[in-house]
Amino acid sequence: MRVGIVILPEDRWWAAEPKWHAAEEYGFDHAWTYDHLGWRHLVDGPWFSAIPTLTAAAMATSTIRLGTFVASPVARHPVPFTRELITLDDVSDGRLILGVGAGVDNQHYDGAVLGGPDLSPKQRADRFTEFVEALDGLLMTDKFDYHGEYYSAHGARNLPGPVQRPRLPFVVAANGPRTMTLAARFGAGWVTTGRGGETQDEWWRGVKELAGLFDERLAQAGRKGAQRYLSLDAAPVYSLSSVEAFRDAAGRAAELGFTDIITHWPRSSSPYEGRESVLEQVVVEVLPGVKNL
Repeated sequence: MRVGIVILPEDRWWAAEPKWHAAEEYGFDHAWTYDHLGWRHLVDGPWFSAIPTLTAAAMATSTIRLGTFVASPVARHPVPFTRELITLDDVSDGRLILGVGAGVDNQHYDGAVLGGPDLSPKQRADRFTEFVEALDGLLMTDKFDYHGEYYSAHGARNLPGPVQRPRLPFVVAANGPRTMTLAARFGAGWVTTGRGGETQDEWWRGVKELAGLFDERLAQAGRKGAQRYLSLDAAPVYSLSSVEAFRDAAGRAAELGFTDIITHWPRSSSPYEGRESVLEQVVVEVLPGVKNL
């Protein structure tokens, strides 16, 4: 099993850079940051942009894979975003993973600050489908044309193209049937946050149900397998609240067939409030065993 960690883009680089460097030194397989204009109550504090942050992280590291957790069509257009992704894939020498999700529009800050439409769940899924389809084509095809209800591209250039061929891997966030179908079509991997729940057992039951549903979508798409990412901290208990909490979460994820798990760097306050000493203890005592699951 591979293990990743999310580092929120909230610190000035002199404070953030040591975390990205440490994530690689600790042996994490991938490191991520949120791709939002602002997020929850943290919108009242400092916040930095994902792509420049990941570009700086690429220069501060050499082996760890780097990703967006997750980019959405709420504040992105596929054509300019493609240029940013190709550039970042080049700077990182082919270490970029594109995490993508549907987004939630005006219910959250990203959509509200842009004054965009408050789309229905069906409309959000339609737009997300176009977003992923367009990115797939733009990253693989020079002079690409796309015509949809939400996005268009007319002879869009992509030279020199990504370092990774035929394109960089997509990890598609999906908790519903339509978006899971999209993940099965385009994703090198699928990532889920579960279905919610007030208790750990309730959350894990939802994760198990979603894993079974994704199996069905893969079979329908004629695929034998895909990487499966689980965001551990969508559960009621923060995965790095203790060493035992992380060990238990990793074991349960492995039992459900997840190939990758993702935790969050501890913060001094909610969300993801914890101690870096616990992270360091997990790295020494638990991480080596988890990688053998």
